[in-house]
Amino acid sequence: MIISWDEYFMGVALFSAYRSKDPHTQVGACIVNEDKHIVGVGYNGMPNGCDDHEYPWGRTGEFAEQKYPYVVHAELNAILNASTSLKGCRIYTSLFPCNECCKAIIQSGIREVIYLSDKYATADSTKASKRMLASANVTCRRMETELTEVPVRFTPEE
Repeated sequence: MIISWDEYFMGVALFSAYRSKDPHTQVGACIVNEDKHIVGVGYNGMPNGCDDHEYPWGRTGEFAEQKYPYVVHAELNAILNASTSLKGCRIYTSLFPCNECCKAIIQSGIREVIYLSDKYATADSTKASKRMLASANVTCRRMETELTEVPVRFTPEE
């Protein structure tokens, strides 16, 4: 099986999402430069030094008892983990980025967003994201593939 570059880089984003401890939404991101080199990866999780077990992962109740004020999104983590300038790069993300991540994407110089899911397309934050990305001339496209899965083995071939 030979996979396309888009499938490969989205696969890295999806594989990164498995590192997330979020019981509701695991998101991964992979940033790639013009030479098709991975320069940053990330997943949604708590900031460094903040124990995953000491902070809430819920989505309801008092704001301070929800995950939202604490979690660093996959796209921002990938940007913060980047090993080089991101000018002209592409970001592959399993979920269309929120408005806060879009600000970081635009400011970092990323020129293209490739996403897999747009399940929050009707949310105000997604509408704001799309407006900002369009204004900043950042290309967005949903990844098209006929693949539904790629088998991964953790045993050596004998």
